[in-house]
Amino acid sequence: MNQVNKTKLIEAIASRASFSKADADRAVNAFIDAVQDTLARGEKVTVTGFGTFEVRHRAARMGRNPQTGAPLHIPATDTPAFRAGKGFKDAVR
Repeated sequence: MNQVNKTKLIEAIASRASFSKADADRAVNAFIDAVQDTLARGEKVTVTGFGTFEVRHRAARMGRNPQTGAPLHIPATDTPAFRAGKGFKDAVR
């Protein structure tokens, strides 16, 4: 299974949209920045047919140190999450 990194994604966007690589790079970076800024404000981003980026809250919990087995408090945190939309799921199947 091949992995597509950011550089390959930019090349694919440039090719499909007839953009220069520099324009595609700016577009990808603008999208990433916009999603990050929106999630940082606690809002979610929905791209119809693709999916939803959102912030999910993880409650504090007790864990164990894998080396010593000692109990360990894991603090509550907010984490970014992606939920694929129906169109995206159907395209992958």
